[in-house]
Amino acid sequence: MVNDTVTESEGPSTNSMVDEELFGVRKETPIVVDADAIHDVENASPSAVAAARRVADTDEARPVSTPPLYEVAGVEIAPDVSHVSQPEVQDIDTVVKAPLPSKQAPPTPPAKSPRLQLARGSTDIHQPRPATPSTPAKANGHGELQPQTPSSAPSSSSVAAHKRSITVSKGHTVSVVLISSALEIILASKEAKRSTPLRESAHNALEMIRVGQGGDRPREVFEPLRLACETRSEKLMIASLDCISKLISYSFFAEPSSAQAIPSPPPSPALQGRRSIAGASQSSLPQPSLVDLVVHTVTTCHNDTSPETVSLQVVKALLSLILSPTIYVHHSSLLKAVRTVYNVFLLSTDLVNQMVAQGGLTQMVHHIFTRCRSLDDTTLRSHVSSGTLVSITAPGSPKTDIQSTSFVLSENAAEKLTTEALPLESAVDISSHSDIPTPPSSAHDPVPQGRISPATLATHEVAENEHDTRELSTQDMFIKDAFLVFRALCKLTMKPLNTESERDLRSHAMRSKLLSLHLVLTILNSHMALIVDSKAIIYSSSTNEATTFVQAINQYLCLSLSRNAVSPVPQVFEVSVEIFWRVLSGMRTKLKKEIEVLLHEIFVPILEMKTSTLKQKAVIIGMLSRLCQDPQALVEIYLNYDCDSEATDNIYEHLMNIVSKIATLPYTSSQQKTNDPASPALPPQTKSSTSTAHVSGALAVSGTMDTSTMGLSEGQLRRQGLECLVAVLRSLVTWGTATGKTPAESATADIAPRSQIGEEIAADTMTPDPSLDGLIASPGSTEAFRQSTPDIADDPSRFESAKQKKTTLLEGIKKFNFKPKRGVQFLVETELIPSSSPRDIAGFLLTTDGLSKSMIGEYLGEGDEYNVAIMHAFVDFLDFRNLGFVDAVRVFLQAFRLPGEAQKIDRFMLKFAERYIAGNAQTPFKNADAAYILAYSIILLNTDAHSPQIKNRMTKADFIKNNRGINDGESLPEEFLNAIFHDIHGNEIRMKDEVDATINLPSTGPGLANVLANVGRDLQKEAYVMQSNGMANKTEALFRTLMRSQRRGSRAGDQYFSASHFVHVRPMFEVAWIPFLAGLSGPLQNTDDLEIVDLCLDGFKNAIRIVCFFDLDLERNAFVSTLAKFTFLNNFGEMKTKNMDAIKTLLDIAVNEGNNLKGSWRDVLSCVSQLEHMQLISGGVEVPDGGKKGRSKKLPAEELANESRSTHITVAADMVFSLSHYLSGTAIVDFARALCDVSWEEIQSSGISQHPRLFSLQKLVEISYYNMNRIRLEWSNLWDILGEHFNQVCCHSNPHVGIFALDSLRQLSMRFLEKEELPHFKFQKDFLKPFEYAMVHNANPDIRDMVLQCLQQMIQARVQNMRSGWRTLFGVFSAASKVLTERIVNSAFEIVTRLNKEHFAAIVRHGAFADLTVCITEFCKVSKYQKISLLAIGMLRGVIPVMLTCPECTLSPGVGPKGDDIMIRFWFPVLFGFYDIIMNGEDLEVRRLALDSLFSTLKTYGSSFTVEFWDTVCKEILFPIFAVLKSSQDMSRFNTQEDMSVWLSTTMIQALRDLIDLYTFFYDILERFLDGLLELLCVCICQENDTLARIGTSCLQQFLENNVQKLSATQWERVATTFVKLFRTTTPHQLFDENLRVEIDGSTVSDLPDTNDSNDQAIIPAPLSPAGDRPQEVKHTLGDRRRIFKQIIVKCVLQLLLIETTNDLLRNDAVYTTIPPEQLLRLMGVLDHSYQFARMFNDDKELRTGLWKVGFMKHLPNLLKQESSSAATLVHVLLRMYFDERPEHQNTRPQIAERLLPLGLSVLQDYIKLRADTQTKNITAWTPVVAEILDGFCRFDNKAFVRYLPAIYPLATGLLARDIAPEIRLGLKMYFERVGRTQGIVVVEAS
Repeated sequence: MVNDTVTESEGPSTNSMVDEELFGVRKETPIVVDADAIHDVENASPSAVAAARRVADTDEARPVSTPPLYEVAGVEIAPDVSHVSQPEVQDIDTVVKAPLPSKQAPPTPPAKSPRLQLARGSTDIHQPRPATPSTPAKANGHGELQPQTPSSAPSSSSVAAHKRSITVSKGHTVSVVLISSALEIILASKEAKRSTPLRESAHNALEMIRVGQGGDRPREVFEPLRLACETRSEKLMIASLDCISKLISYSFFAEPSSAQAIPSPPPSPALQGRRSIAGASQSSLPQPSLVDLVVHTVTTCHNDTSPETVSLQVVKALLSLILSPTIYVHHSSLLKAVRTVYNVFLLSTDLVNQMVAQGGLTQMVHHIFTRCRSLDDTTLRSHVSSGTLVSITAPGSPKTDIQSTSFVLSENAAEKLTTEALPLESAVDISSHSDIPTPPSSAHDPVPQGRISPATLATHEVAENEHDTRELSTQDMFIKDAFLVFRALCKLTMKPLNTESERDLRSHAMRSKLLSLHLVLTILNSHMALIVDSKAIIYSSSTNEATTFVQAINQYLCLSLSRNAVSPVPQVFEVSVEIFWRVLSGMRTKLKKEIEVLLHEIFVPILEMKTSTLKQKAVIIGMLSRLCQDPQALVEIYLNYDCDSEATDNIYEHLMNIVSKIATLPYTSSQQKTNDPASPALPPQTKSSTSTAHVSGALAVSGTMDTSTMGLSEGQLRRQGLECLVAVLRSLVTWGTATGKTPAESATADIAPRSQIGEEIAADTMTPDPSLDGLIASPGSTEAFRQSTPDIADDPSRFESAKQKKTTLLEGIKKFNFKPKRGVQFLVETELIPSSSPRDIAGFLLTTDGLSKSMIGEYLGEGDEYNVAIMHAFVDFLDFRNLGFVDAVRVFLQAFRLPGEAQKIDRFMLKFAERYIAGNAQTPFKNADAAYILAYSIILLNTDAHSPQIKNRMTKADFIKNNRGINDGESLPEEFLNAIFHDIHGNEIRMKDEVDATINLPSTGPGLANVLANVGRDLQKEAYVMQSNGMANKTEALFRTLMRSQRRGSRAGDQYFSASHFVHVRPMFEVAWIPFLAGLSGPLQNTDDLEIVDLCLDGFKNAIRIVCFFDLDLERNAFVSTLAKFTFLNNFGEMKTKNMDAIKTLLDIAVNEGNNLKGSWRDVLSCVSQLEHMQLISGGVEVPDGGKKGRSKKLPAEELANESRSTHITVAADMVFSLSHYLSGTAIVDFARALCDVSWEEIQSSGISQHPRLFSLQKLVEISYYNMNRIRLEWSNLWDILGEHFNQVCCHSNPHVGIFALDSLRQLSMRFLEKEELPHFKFQKDFLKPFEYAMVHNANPDIRDMVLQCLQQMIQARVQNMRSGWRTLFGVFSAASKVLTERIVNSAFEIVTRLNKEHFAAIVRHGAFADLTVCITEFCKVSKYQKISLLAIGMLRGVIPVMLTCPECTLSPGVGPKGDDIMIRFWFPVLFGFYDIIMNGEDLEVRRLALDSLFSTLKTYGSSFTVEFWDTVCKEILFPIFAVLKSSQDMSRFNTQEDMSVWLSTTMIQALRDLIDLYTFFYDILERFLDGLLELLCVCICQENDTLARIGTSCLQQFLENNVQKLSATQWERVATTFVKLFRTTTPHQLFDENLRVEIDGSTVSDLPDTNDSNDQAIIPAPLSPAGDRPQEVKHTLGDRRRIFKQIIVKCVLQLLLIETTNDLLRNDAVYTTIPPEQLLRLMGVLDHSYQFARMFNDDKELRTGLWKVGFMKHLPNLLKQESSSAATLVHVLLRMYFDERPEHQNTRPQIAERLLPLGLSVLQDYIKLRADTQTKNITAWTPVVAEILDGFCRFDNKAFVRYLPAIYPLATGLLARDIAPEIRLGLKMYFERVGRTQGIVVVEAS
């Protein structure tokens, strides 16, 4: 054993850290094991320096081609020359250029002390001298000729095929000196004297050398050296080994192709031990190849008792052999060599020997792997004959020992392995493993300990192989060599450390484990390209089956990790994590499932375990940090695990949650920042320490993390977690937003896109270059991580769908595990279970990971029919064929956890028994009942045997007794039951995936005994060990299952998806944004460490970059608002430096991400506003704060106050606004909206202060300036927001705010008006709108005055640029006209007057003429200031002549066409202005003037109007004047009924008369609008107000009389139709409604108060509703009845009025002579109807009485006047028509007579019936009618008179009986005279 302490010359103590560097190197230069770097001895460890000084300055001659040597701790180790740091492998002769003169060799140096000479001799690793060129081939060491390759040839000519001539050109021998000296030492030894074979062989060899024949007979030369080694004499062994190593350097042992084929390894004489020296010939045995013999000889020189000097020579010789470029060692010999050097390291107690062995082992391993890449498989092919070293044997070949050479993948391998081992506790044999890649049976199967003696050779019995011999290339053999070595190293790493002593770093077991782990790490680090190369194929010896290298080593590597990654030994754990990192970074495309298992089962749980150490967590976090720095790897983790429904865990999401929790570990008050060492930087650091303990087996591997400072405190772990989170965000930014780079970055990043399979890349990229190993993205090479054109297979929507499906599946599993029925229902609804059939559900329950076995059992055990069917289908899926009964029960109970209820167990066991019997014909059971009972009994036995609650356990006899007679009345075989009993007792039936992992920590209970019991115990470590063992076992079980499934070829789910699309970053961020936010905000809140603060803020930057880039609203608001809160700008007194940093970060984000901040601008700009607030307060300025009255706000610290005013912050804050013109069109809108909100908050907080906060308002003005040059579309959207804000601000109650806003608007407007505006645009109009809004809504006269001043200044300065702004100006002045402040109105009117006078042409030119007229009209309607109104109406009238003469209007004679459009543009606004005044003017005089002006203008200029424009005038201006008569809606413009009455009685009546006059004036033009006029008159007549009705009838009569000659027949028809309509509308049919005569509650209408009495004086329009002829059966209330009675009376009055009007018109001769007779008859028809209606009513005395009773009138109602006047008119007109001589009247005489005679007769009859005493009024009314009737009868011609005489005469005589009026008496006289004449009674005298 090595001493615990070592002297200074020997080196440091062996109990140093295992994983420190082996070699002393420069601190700044990482160790590169396989590069030709020369390490500085001066910086080496003390032991290395001491050893180096012991080496002699010179040595025997080296060949010319000797490559550069490593200088390792004073011992030169030949480097791997084929694996230099250049991208391509070079020839050896290109590495060393200077040849050594060949004339003579340096003499052998004088002997030195043995120790020094051994140290010196250990450097003599010679390479062959250049030989004479001959055939271009070289020996491969196995009797074969190999074609030469550039990478392995020592010179351009071959050195391998020379004839081993010991002489060179001039006969000077070099090797004679080398060999003869050794032979002479042998001959001079006492051993030679005792051993004849040794003496003779040495003598013969020496003679051959001296005569120059030794080169042709290498075996004879080698024989004495071999025999000398077997003497075990230290001196002879040293001399022989030294000679052998030198001969190896000269390719002395390379045999020609004719050499006899021999097995490898050879049957050595060592089988007989030392007795072989006595001379037994071995000719009877197959002769081994010379190389194998050399290897065997050298390796047997070392055992556990070998002197250190011998061990050193053994290492030297083996290293020379392995590294030889001309002699190849393969398979078992290679493994022997590696094993021997390995054992030297473990067994040697000398530090130098350990260092040399360790370095040599590293070089050997590197060389073994490097040479795989140095040969071209297409050029190096070797025909391997049967029986050679290569393990492919042909039929009939002799049985050969091919230990560790045959690699067979198929399970039916032909090889049988028998190994005899001599167990030695001190070392490990690495060659005695079968090459069949089958993992150990369990984690606890120990790898055999103890060194296997080199003499102990295993023998394989190789069956005859029926396969054809496959042609193997040298490359194939090299690859198999590499596999065998790697597999052996992996198996060494799996040796368990069962005891605490074995975990000691000085123990052999620990040193072995560490060395093997480091070698595995070194291989992965340096040779990943070979491992993942799909061309690296290993062929089976028996089946020729091809397997890739990575798949061959897969299981060994993964099992190694599963055992070592849970190790409690820090050094083992750390190396394991490094190995896993290499697997993850370089092999993830090949080992998808394996990586998932390792992460899910080991590394993630360790991070979450409470029992794991801080160091372990820190190391894993460090590894994750490196992963997180590789964007592609990170994205692929998400795609392949989180989006894979077959993956059990969302790895990426889970890791982010864990890292976030670590980053937010709770802080304790005792933690100080100074106690935490600096966290490892994100780029992995390489170790650079110069003094380490090499005995531990640690190797320096480039790119590994420096873990020495990791995990020292929770604070440091927190920081690591935070760094990891930030690294993730940086990678996501790099991957997701690389397309957003600047052109400069694009130029620097113009490199080829990364390969789809990141590992299958050029070999040079896999060299251990720290810059590549770190995978750190540089800013200029972001595109290198992602293809510029995404791969077609990389469809983001597909992965999104897969992720959604997996999320749904996990939700369903969660529901199932909580409530199975609900979960199944959910899974069926989401179609994750194809249907609700029992078979589909059962299949899902059986094959889906994550389902609780207990819940499956509960669900299947339910007793309803549906669940039982599912349970049966579930069991039917299980295959019990060819299984023993207990094994079948175990398989059955692994699928679910058996519920505890007996009935449920019973159902399960019944189905199990049925299924088992169905699948197994050969069973001891006669029926299923027996199987059922026994299965149930086994369940009981398992519970009884293993439940801790049971005290009295069942014995074997009890068990047999319980199952007696169950097999159809017979008993089962007793040995069968015994086997079952022992099986259950020895191996409990337990759930494999639900092994109880709960750790029962030893409790420190009360009492001194418990305290003492736990003294010195690491309880946490003990708990971790228990937990980790379970993890390792479970992981290995999963790996075995995985391997079996892969062997069966079921690797469909292992497809690895390579990332190339940037869109994946979006879902990655969405699933992890909450952990990101928590992980960043927690440390930012809890720490003042500025480094951590900077990290957090950098994380915030990157996170916000992502959310902005992908437009994630919720996430963006969360991150930005959180960062804004950390500024503490709302609490100045609590601010710290970190808060100022947060402010800077927020400002940077605003500048860089402004285009995508959207709603988050509000938070940013609020902070900017508060920052300005802070600057003011800290500067001593009193700032109002309306929200916090009475509370003095704390001032910020002086240092922070100064910082807030620093150039950095000031400039950054200003850039937020000054760079706003770079924002996109949508972003500037969001920016402006947020700024407006912040501005309003500032203003509101200021209250009515004289110095309000206007910072943001000022910035609004600034951004308006900055963005004024935007395209109009963007500017319009921007001003929609800004203008609305200015509207709001200008109307603020604080006048200082309004004045500032108006002045700002004025300045902006001045600037804006400088920009030219094209015709038909309205930007100026919109821009000036806030002035109008302020004038309307701000009642402060000063503000309004300010508005006018601003506008006046703009007019004076920019009137020439005014375009659409004219319209807004007039809108402002119109609003000013309504103001009650006289100075405002006067000022506005003065401005309008001046504009009208001076700029009329410009106003017209830019389309504001209508606005001007509207403005003047508004001033006309001013009621308070009549003077202004009158001046304004004069101005409006004056506009007309100016308009007609203005060239811009094109209305003057001869100027352009006067189309309807021109009329509308110019005439209509003026006329409409008059109309507006008429309708809305409050002053009567103004209305009168407007009315006169309107109609006089129409009369004056109407002749020039087009018919279409007249149409517009009538519809839009004239007729709407009377719209109030039609609809009550127009009444709302009157303040009171009195106002309306006045307007109706004055303005409207005059307007109606003027309208009739206008129609008369322009009848020819307006006749087409006759219908409109007649309808208007109808409406006017049909009013409840008789005044309006009379005006209407008067106007109708006036119109007809004035235009009687102009009316055509068609127009007379319309007039007649109008009269018909009027008569019908005014006929009171409701008089006959019986409902009106029903008394209501005994009250009458007259009892109700008359609510409309006031209307008798007021004129109110109330259009009549025409009632139907048939009264409706409706019950009326008293109010309804009163209203109806009133309407009846109005109708009666109107009917009478119409009769009078008709009578007046028809008595007018002009009217009568013009109206056609047809229309006269129509009028007579309605008159007749009116007469008949009145007569019917008057005759119905009952009806009249009923109405009188209910209060219709105060006296008995009658329609006498209506009856008599309608009859009188009828009689008059009919008689006139009857006697009209015009032909058309004559034609209608029969129709007239038909009406006239019945009417006359009925009148006479009724008149005769009148009673003179009671009906005086009737008699008076009817007397003129009767007189006219009699007169008319008298004028009939004789024929007619005679014809009607019989009817009339009796009535005439009846009149004589009455007291009649004189006019009737006169008529009777005339009538009787006519009767006398016509009847011949009186003779007519001839005249």
